[in-house]
Amino acid sequence: MTEPLSVEMWQMWVVLAGVVLAIVFYCWDRFPIEVVSASVVAVIMVFFHAFPLQTGNPTAGELLSGFANPALITILALLIVGHGIFQTGAMDGPTRWMLTSYEQHPRTTLLAMFAFVFAVSAFINNTPVVVMFVPVLAAIAKRMEQSPSKLMIPLSYVCILAGMTTLIGSSTNLLVADSLFTATGNDLGFFAPTGPGLFLAAVGLLYILFVLPKLLPERASMEETLRGGDGRQYIAQLEVTTDHPLYGKSPVAGMFTDLPDMTVRMIQRGEHAFLPPFSNLTLQDGDLVIIASTRQKLQELFSANRNLMKGLLEASDSDAPAPGDRLAITEAVVSPGSRLIGRTIEQIGFRHATGCVVLGVQRRSRMIRSRMGEIRLEAGDTLLLFGSSGAMRSLRADRDLLLLEWSTTSIADPRRTAAARIIFGGVVLLAATGLTPIVLASMLGAVGMIATGCLNTRQAARAVDMRIYLLIGSAFALGTALESTGGADLLASVVVGAFAPFGPVVLMSALFLLIAALTNVLSNSATAILFTPIAVGAADQLGADPTMFALTVLFAANTCFATPIGYQTNLLVMGPGHYRFGDYLRAGTPLAVLIWIAYTGYLTLHYAVFGG
Repeated sequence: MTEPLSVEMWQMWVVLAGVVLAIVFYCWDRFPIEVVSASVVAVIMVFFHAFPLQTGNPTAGELLSGFANPALITILALLIVGHGIFQTGAMDGPTRWMLTSYEQHPRTTLLAMFAFVFAVSAFINNTPVVVMFVPVLAAIAKRMEQSPSKLMIPLSYVCILAGMTTLIGSSTNLLVADSLFTATGNDLGFFAPTGPGLFLAAVGLLYILFVLPKLLPERASMEETLRGGDGRQYIAQLEVTTDHPLYGKSPVAGMFTDLPDMTVRMIQRGEHAFLPPFSNLTLQDGDLVIIASTRQKLQELFSANRNLMKGLLEASDSDAPAPGDRLAITEAVVSPGSRLIGRTIEQIGFRHATGCVVLGVQRRSRMIRSRMGEIRLEAGDTLLLFGSSGAMRSLRADRDLLLLEWSTTSIADPRRTAAARIIFGGVVLLAATGLTPIVLASMLGAVGMIATGCLNTRQAARAVDMRIYLLIGSAFALGTALESTGGADLLASVVVGAFAPFGPVVLMSALFLLIAALTNVLSNSATAILFTPIAVGAADQLGADPTMFALTVLFAANTCFATPIGYQTNLLVMGPGHYRFGDYLRAGTPLAVLIWIAYTGYLTLHYAVFGG
């Protein structure tokens, strides 16, 4: 073991104090993360410009190099790929199937759903996975007649545990791999975290399955949301064509199985109207099926049977939303004195006038049994509209309709679902097989999402989280400052001096515990960047394998269960689960301690079997 570096340079102590001060400001949450991150970079650049080191003074280019770091670019590109998966609804099919099968096999379906979440989260960013599954689990909680607080934190924890198992499972892993390569030239393989990661995940999943439900609160769920959950019935119309899912279908006991939880009010065939009960009737090309349904059931119908939505998207090509446009369902009320009163939707030419399709009409005063195009609108009628976000915005200035913007719900665009799945699969394949570097695979995936119309440029730009970009860039600047002044080697020397006499297992266990504590109050990305050089330095001074020390940082930085600010998925489920800060401490602290104990046991077994 080498001797500790000289600690006489006052610049090193200033940098160490600056690191502590930066952590304090990040944890204080008094100022936005973007402001703190930008200030950290600016202060470091000013400091080294005003007080340059006598040897090896870092240049502005070196301090700012983190903003162009391949690991950071990979993270941003993967965020775009994940957003493309979410925007096109590429994962909606399996999730809807699971929700449907829940009625027959509730426990098995719930376990299968979390297994699916785990498998997906191992290969894409966790945030879109949580966004996709929060409404599904909320629906399951409602059917189980229990609080969603029993399911939301487990969703976040499963995603975090899955992120430990592959190199692209979490942005933290990529940052550790990059820091390890910079310090030693050693590559961290795609499946390098998989062995110990699966072991830790198994321990964590057992905790989630048997212990966590007893620690989570049982809070009353929110009342029916404002977004169409009040059971109001809309009159909607489906036009049957030769390639329509309803073509050739016949009712069973008077009900159409393809229209669950919906009432068929009438079937219009030319000049003839068929009223229920329907018998010996087979739907033909040109039939109009008039149904009564709630908004929620209509949304589920379009999500579960994409051909229905494709028909709407492809109608009137000149007005169809462009691929990548955000699609939405919203409600609008016919205002008093509106020019629409007394006119039918066909007479108005609603699609050409507004760019939106009228999915349904709701009128409280009477039951409507006629073609939707023949309904004469009245003041107070509620129209259920479907269209692009741009068309929705244009309705804000329409005085004939009162747009209920709080009721707007985004709908995934299914026209590029297959392309999104192929691109995602290609990224995983290229990265896992090593055919291309991960940064190249992720960049190709991001470009592919935009080129194929899965996302437009605005959506891709919104997928790039500026907080993550600035936070990681500033953490690289802090790491560069620590290395240049010798601060990283000093910290490594202190850690090695305190725990090296007890062997590498105790040393890595102590590092794990320290990093796990900090990652719950500081960003896991920042802790990964700051501590990887320190861990590698400790390994060098001890003469141990730096890869094992880097993996220690990787797993510890992902142990962010104890606070809502520890990881973004914890924040995402806080509202839907009606959690308080203390709920995370109560539920996550034992899990973090358990993962630490499990990893210490894994290290003990590893060194007993394979040696140092």
